[in-house]
Amino acid sequence: MKTWKVIVALLALWLLIMIYMSNTVFQPSEGNEVLERELKRTLRELDKLKAQNEEFQKLAKDIRKLSQGTRLSPGGRGGESESEKVRDLQEKLDKMSEQLQNQERGGQGQESQGQARTTGPGEPSKDHEVAQRRVENTATEYWYYVRHQLLNLKNEASGNTQLVSHIDKMLGNCQGYQRTLNSDFLKLKSVDGMDEWRKKESQELTNLVQRRFHYLQNPKDCSNAKKIVCNLSKGCGYGCQLHHVVYCMMVSYANSRTLILESKGWRYAAAGWESVFQPISNTCTTKTGTSSVFWKDPKTIEDVQVIEMPIIDSLHPRPDYLPLSFPKDLSDRLLRLHGDPTVWWIGQFIKYLTRPQDHLKQELERAKQKLGFTGPIVGVHIRRTDKLAAEASFHSVAEYMTYVEDYFSALELRNPGVQRRVFLASDDPTALPEAKKNYPDYTFISDPSATLSAGLNRRYSDESLRGVILDIHFLSLCDHLVCTFSSQVCRVAYEIMQTMHGDASHNFKSLDDIYYFGGQNGHSVEAVEKHVKQNEKEIDLEPGDLVGIAGNHWDGYSKGMNHRTGKTGLFPSYKTREKYTIVDLPTYPEVSEGG
Repeated sequence: MKTWKVIVALLALWLLIMIYMSNTVFQPSEGNEVLERELKRTLRELDKLKAQNEEFQKLAKDIRKLSQGTRLSPGGRGGESESEKVRDLQEKLDKMSEQLQNQERGGQGQESQGQARTTGPGEPSKDHEVAQRRVENTATEYWYYVRHQLLNLKNEASGNTQLVSHIDKMLGNCQGYQRTLNSDFLKLKSVDGMDEWRKKESQELTNLVQRRFHYLQNPKDCSNAKKIVCNLSKGCGYGCQLHHVVYCMMVSYANSRTLILESKGWRYAAAGWESVFQPISNTCTTKTGTSSVFWKDPKTIEDVQVIEMPIIDSLHPRPDYLPLSFPKDLSDRLLRLHGDPTVWWIGQFIKYLTRPQDHLKQELERAKQKLGFTGPIVGVHIRRTDKLAAEASFHSVAEYMTYVEDYFSALELRNPGVQRRVFLASDDPTALPEAKKNYPDYTFISDPSATLSAGLNRRYSDESLRGVILDIHFLSLCDHLVCTFSSQVCRVAYEIMQTMHGDASHNFKSLDDIYYFGGQNGHSVEAVEKHVKQNEKEIDLEPGDLVGIAGNHWDGYSKGMNHRTGKTGLFPSYKTREKYTIVDLPTYPEVSEGG
């Protein structure tokens, strides 16, 4: 009887796999080539299942004979006893069961859970994509180094007009080489439909993650659900507060807890988060529970129903899943797809949290029509006022426009005669008139009311909230972004940008900081080449050294501390690579990739 239960279970499992494969075949896909690849893959799987079914039928027939007391037909090893044949059958049955279970787990792990999948026809390998991005990064760092060195020589030769003229020609020629390289890298990314593959892969991963968020945030029984409570009273600007909620939701996701956002009396909108964005939950909005504590050692609060979160800077102990980490179950696909998986991951949280209410969606569309917003377009964000007092240096409009010109000059190699358009967002009302005056060949579009509402005397108001949301929205829609990563607004726009493209990790230029998330865990790079310091400002590197990075000087050098030696200083950026923090997080098996 037990044997027949095993047989029935295996047949049911086989049937489920057949139903799954048939659903895969008839799912709509993008383009005939994708459909053809899916059909071929499905046919191969069906052939495997057919062979397994035939073997299974033979085993079932032999087992049926045994149950009826009939002797098995001759076969197998000569002189094999009846009991040995039974054991042989049992081994085959166990092997078949294991194969089917592995197939089921493989389908769940790869398709439903978004784990690493075998590279299909017409798709790039992870090694190929990582190597290609490495070459592009090295070429960029080389240009930074050459440009910086030539500018230094020009300054030293200021009294020699002939030499200065020669250096200017060298700078122009080198810039031409760099422009062509950038154009060629963009072409390379789209060869054989790779650009379309990236868009499709990014969209599939986005859909999976967004469904996981929806599942987590909408428990069937809120009264028994475990919760994380986040209060939107952090004393900082909109971008900073948004990142605070992102951090809270990351903790929720890592602990399989529903996020409860307390936002009534929000300094930007007293009615709360839901006055502009959709509720983060439709089924669970109260923090009531049988037990409640403030955050402490996670091992001691696993059974507590409600956990109240501090701001990220006060969090202790600090879990490894804080930024700049990303989940292990998505890591292979993200590393193949994206140049900065961390930013992609953070962007997914912002995408969920800032889904606009209908009235905001309509206002964004009206603003787009009014501005005449269309591409190709570069977004420029010039943050001054309060930032200049403590967090950032002054950067002239000309500094920003240098990189805008670089972008359009490279674009014109592929699209001659392209109209040069810039969306300019700033809290300084003098920035737009200055840009229009000094760059008459460009079309500048901007929202003056957003600029005025960003002033310090009107920073926290409904009008200011509308302005910053519009600025971030349009900056994220741009093809390229020039800004300062010391600004939260700039970083939020960059994060959202990643959810709209296959890989937009290179679609920016920061005039100051590298990307960071306020309150993040340590950010390290790994040395891939030996470096012997050439002056007292530099540090030595050995392959494998981990360096806590403080910043990129955009001159071919970065600054950081070698954890092996404890020394802090400069090192050539190209001699290191990113050291990713990949962490085990819940995979939410209840949510499938197909929907």
